[in-house]
Amino acid sequence: MADKLIIFDTTLRDGEQSPGASMTREEKLRIAKQLERLRVDVIEAGFAASSNGDFEAVRAIADAIKDSTVCSLARANDRDIARAAEALKGARSMRIHTFMATSALHMEKKLRMTPEQVHDQIRIAVRFARKFTDNIEFSPEDASRSDPDFLCRVLEAAIAEGATTINIPDTVGYAVPELFGEQIRRLRERIPNSANAIWSVHCHNDLGMAVANSLAAVKIGGARQVECTVNGLGERAGNTSLEEVVMAVRTRRDYFDLETGIDTTQIVPASKLVSSITGFPVQPNKAVVGANAFAHASGIHQDGVLKQRDTYEIMRAEDVGWTANKIVLGKLSGRNAFKQRLHELGIQLDSEQEVNAAFQRFKDLADRKSDIFDEDIHALVSDQAVHHEPDERYQLVSMAQSSETGERPHARVTLTIDGREETSDSDGNGPVDATFKAIEARAASGAELMLDSVNAITTGTESQGEVTVRLAKAGRVVNGIGADPDIVVASAKAYLSALNRLQSKGERVNPQAEGV
Repeated sequence: MADKLIIFDTTLRDGEQSPGASMTREEKLRIAKQLERLRVDVIEAGFAASSNGDFEAVRAIADAIKDSTVCSLARANDRDIARAAEALKGARSMRIHTFMATSALHMEKKLRMTPEQVHDQIRIAVRFARKFTDNIEFSPEDASRSDPDFLCRVLEAAIAEGATTINIPDTVGYAVPELFGEQIRRLRERIPNSANAIWSVHCHNDLGMAVANSLAAVKIGGARQVECTVNGLGERAGNTSLEEVVMAVRTRRDYFDLETGIDTTQIVPASKLVSSITGFPVQPNKAVVGANAFAHASGIHQDGVLKQRDTYEIMRAEDVGWTANKIVLGKLSGRNAFKQRLHELGIQLDSEQEVNAAFQRFKDLADRKSDIFDEDIHALVSDQAVHHEPDERYQLVSMAQSSETGERPHARVTLTIDGREETSDSDGNGPVDATFKAIEARAASGAELMLDSVNAITTGTESQGEVTVRLAKAGRVVNGIGADPDIVVASAKAYLSALNRLQSKGERVNPQAEGV
């Protein structure tokens, strides 16, 4: 039998460090449940000690998830570890992931500790974590730039104290595949008790090699856990992409001789959910989950695929959750057909009330466009979740805009602010600019617009537009998303969504101060 490769997902922890990607507890819980359907082995739910909000999110996920191990990150100190253990106590299967920097640069400049102090602190921390669970992971932060001899001493001590997983992070994305794979192999060979732990890797994508480094560590170094995120989400250039690692191992089983427990048909639903909640759109040419991943524009390629699919396709689109049935519903479709399509797409709503609300939004959309695509259904469900939070302060009532050659565009927006209806007019450089200025005239948020991104959800002139708006104020960065066949209306929804996130108590200024 092939070996098992453990998939450790850190979308909810490291992925959340992307600017504007901070999530509420309810959003984290929705993603965690999708990760469970994806059959991820370990879900890193957050950094419980970083804030009360993250503690509550980790605890909610630990209580809800039954089929995956739930993990919390913790610095190598008693307070963080105890806080993580408290948040995880309701989990059916729990893991504490503790870390400490081991590179000379980090020890001297960040920790201001000697190597001996770091060595002793790691031993004490792992020993303390053993009081709560026997499933302990230790990561030496900035391992790829650490002294090999010191790294061996530290990791040997961590395993001796009870660490069952040793994770080697390429914290700054400095590694290259061959060297990184050899580094993992040498560590395993040099450390006497290395066989007592599962070896893992956590790679960042600063040089575009996170997936390659992870797979080299697996093939050359013998690592049997990969830490990754959905869509490669993460700070700076992101993390190792879950979908790329999983499908590389599955597609090239002849080379890796490994298996994962992942239900690959849930990959695309997970990708769409993470994208809609965080407001980070997936680039069209993204491997596996991009809109163009299985598209063939070349006539030669099209001819080959029609004659024999595997001439140009090494994976089947349906195996990762893309559906062959693109146009699924229309204005005459009933509620049962809609519910069945939600089920086929892997979309789970928590109550009949939510299903009814989604169905009404579907009927409203069907009155405006003739064909409803799978992507439209994902968008309307996500839009419903985003714009119907209980603490939503700003809501769009109606709007009108005019744009004419030679005339300055104008917008009139009516919205409710704390339940009070207000109307505002403004000119702008374009209808979207005028709309944003009209909203700001009443909201007076003082936020800086950092990003206004537009994507077509499907093809054709009837396509819904999906807009991402990123706002910043006083060091806080949030994303808002909106979808509508009218791109200006979608822009207004996205701007209001961002404003609601900016003032929401459920959002956190800094998801965490540091991490592997």
